[in-house]
Amino acid sequence: MDIGFKNESVYSIKGTELLEGICIKEDNIVEKEIALDSMYTSNAITGGIDFLYYRLKESFKNAKRIDIIVSFLMESGVKMILNDLEEALDRGVSIRILTGNYLNITQPQALYLLKDKLKDRVDLRFYNIKNKSFHPKSYMFHGDVDSEIYIGSSNISRGALTSSIEWNYRFTKSQHNNDFNVFYNNFEDLFNNHSLEITDEVLKDYSKSWTKPNVYKDFEKSDVEEIEESNVSNLFEPRGAQIEALYALKQCREEGYDKGLVVAATGIGKTYLAAFDSIKYERVLFIAHREEIIKQAAISFKNVRNSDDIGYFYGNNKDTDNKCIFALVQTLGKEEYLNCKYFPRNYFDYIVVDEFHHAVSGNYKNIMEYFKPKFLLGLTATPERLDSKDVFSLCDYNNVYEVRLKDAINKGYLVPFRYYGIYDETVSYEDIEFKNGKYNDKELEEALMLSKRGNLILNNYLKYNSKTAMGFCTSRKHAEYMAKYFSEKGIESVAVYSGETGEYSEERKVALAKLSSGEIKVVFSVDMFNEGVDIPSIDMVMSLRPTQSPTVFLQQLGRGLRKYKDKAYLNVLDFIGNYKKANLIPFLLSGKDYNKGESKNNKQGDYDYPEECVIDFDFRIVDIFKAQAEKEMKIKDKILEEYKTIKEDLGHRPSRVEFFTNIDNEIYENIKSNSKLNPLTNYMEFLYENEELNKEEKELYNTRGREFINMIETTSMSKTYKMPVLLSFYNNGNLKMEVDEEDIYNNFKEFYEKGSNGVDMLQHKGTKDFKNWGKKEYLKLAKENPVKFLIQTHGEFFRKKDGSVIALQEDLKDCLDKGEFRWHFRDAVELRIMVYYKTRFEDKNKSN
Repeated sequence: MDIGFKNESVYSIKGTELLEGICIKEDNIVEKEIALDSMYTSNAITGGIDFLYYRLKESFKNAKRIDIIVSFLMESGVKMILNDLEEALDRGVSIRILTGNYLNITQPQALYLLKDKLKDRVDLRFYNIKNKSFHPKSYMFHGDVDSEIYIGSSNISRGALTSSIEWNYRFTKSQHNNDFNVFYNNFEDLFNNHSLEITDEVLKDYSKSWTKPNVYKDFEKSDVEEIEESNVSNLFEPRGAQIEALYALKQCREEGYDKGLVVAATGIGKTYLAAFDSIKYERVLFIAHREEIIKQAAISFKNVRNSDDIGYFYGNNKDTDNKCIFALVQTLGKEEYLNCKYFPRNYFDYIVVDEFHHAVSGNYKNIMEYFKPKFLLGLTATPERLDSKDVFSLCDYNNVYEVRLKDAINKGYLVPFRYYGIYDETVSYEDIEFKNGKYNDKELEEALMLSKRGNLILNNYLKYNSKTAMGFCTSRKHAEYMAKYFSEKGIESVAVYSGETGEYSEERKVALAKLSSGEIKVVFSVDMFNEGVDIPSIDMVMSLRPTQSPTVFLQQLGRGLRKYKDKAYLNVLDFIGNYKKANLIPFLLSGKDYNKGESKNNKQGDYDYPEECVIDFDFRIVDIFKAQAEKEMKIKDKILEEYKTIKEDLGHRPSRVEFFTNIDNEIYENIKSNSKLNPLTNYMEFLYENEELNKEEKELYNTRGREFINMIETTSMSKTYKMPVLLSFYNNGNLKMEVDEEDIYNNFKEFYEKGSNGVDMLQHKGTKDFKNWGKKEYLKLAKENPVKFLIQTHGEFFRKKDGSVIALQEDLKDCLDKGEFRWHFRDAVELRIMVYYKTRFEDKNKSN
């Protein structure tokens, strides 16, 4: 479960006679029993007992203009002065801040805090002379009569502004006019001639490339010590990646999106992020698939929203009147509850779908299709398309913010790992049945439960001094076997799984408590701890099953990457044999997309792994990777095998949309620019060649109807304007030969009222005010653009006709009453819209 981050702007000043009775809390100074004048006994400020922050706070109150130049900004320091800056701006004070990006010490989230709270009212810039050190630290306050300057060693960090030993000196312009002017004039030159404005684009690029500098270890130690010594109560507020994600979410809503996806590695605090983002919405729905998750989420939302107005919807709980409802998808997703008797469609303003990679399943989709919130937020750590589930499509490819495992480690949000790929020759996977992308469960279970293999695992476990470990197994019997094997060798262990209990099994909560207390050393589990678990003390994870699912692999790895006191890294033991897809592992660890050529040619050290991580594969495993890459099928054969796998998983022949959203990412990347190989550019032809058409479709195959469907699949589409025209003909399944002005108006209006479609309209000068449009404007857009070009470029299907805006050619009339034509018509339109969303997302990423 995601943790909440404590307020870093809450401090206590104690232990000195001078500051007795004064504390800094929520950036406000509370005065008790001492005179303010006693703070100004000297213009020299040396830290420790005399906080620079107190002096600056008074200067913020009186200034008419403020100029700040510091070599770096940190989140903790910005939080201290943020309210002071805002109060000054509200009085009309102009503020300029010049900072450095040298050695990456300035934290991106510190800059995001400033831009989010203060918008463009502060002129915020980077010093932009490359390869030149930038170390000034000065705060200048200009008034009508006089000006003052603080100059010394304090950057904008909590320690530098409070209890760290920092030397600073304050003097006024009237006292030392020449000295003041030297500093001020140099600031003017640097700010005006050697700086770069920190725009959203500049900041996004900086954040994307930012990694945690080694010098932060000293800062973090100081920060932790200050927090532990503080007697002031803690408050909940955004921190780190949460700050950046919240900024991105605000931006996406301003652009017109009504749904979005946040991809963040386990340990970032996604649940608290959602709670922070929900604050301005009145009614909130949070859905997940485990009771533990929704109960812990309720606590997070209660902490952030400071409200007890919380209800649950699962089991015997059917709360419907609370401002925040936490529901199990298994319950709320049933048809009997998705109606006005329980909740109107627009009841919730804000919906959070946790572990969003599950949302491709039925009950999730039922909920998402029923409710019409103002905004829907999907949260996941693992949206991997390699699992044949295109999670991005569920949010119309609006991936708002992303910090994957590799970046989370590089940025210091998670601990690094030491991964050991251990060669496992005890299992011959070639003897186990493999069908439609899966091993036979029973045969796999039997193969993994060998004493020879148990001994291999135990011996490798004993090499490392693990206090809290978790092993991931393939089945209940496998977990029981491993718990028994370890326990009999003196390593206290339990098995955790759903269903019937066994000799070594333990209830989930009890097992976690025993693991945390040290009563047991290892938990062997089956799909029970991939999600929603918060045991930061875990220092080892063991993968005891074939890595077939990228999602599961990354989830299991993430179980042990949370920060914890005295935990420098996580040990990962992965027992690898000659099983299918083993060669994915280096790519999963490095965060790269799979590439056949690299898998064949790279050595284990050639991959770009996260900072401070150690990856060690047995040389025999590297040989397995290369051999598997060389044996891969030709792309045409892969496509057909992928189609058959998707068909079996779905239980029916996949539609175009289903094929698109389930196809393996590597295969899709290979076919998307090759129309001859791409089944989605002529799906009926693909189905025909593989004998997948039914009787009625075979009849349709030899008509103009198939050509019309193929036109939808291949027509050029730089914007979405053609889609509402086609939907006018579709007419909710009652196909029409011609459409009039009312049809065009209604379909265009409905289509662009959807956030993901309206985004493009908002971004162009001629259509940005479309939300105020009436019939006249929509008709003008339709006639001058899609209608005109459809008739020009596809005249074999469309024509002009008096009394209508556009009509179909007469030879299509016989197709309109055929159910198969209607089905393929709608499916082709939906596919083109989805592909458009994906392409737009990819193009946006390239431009950034």
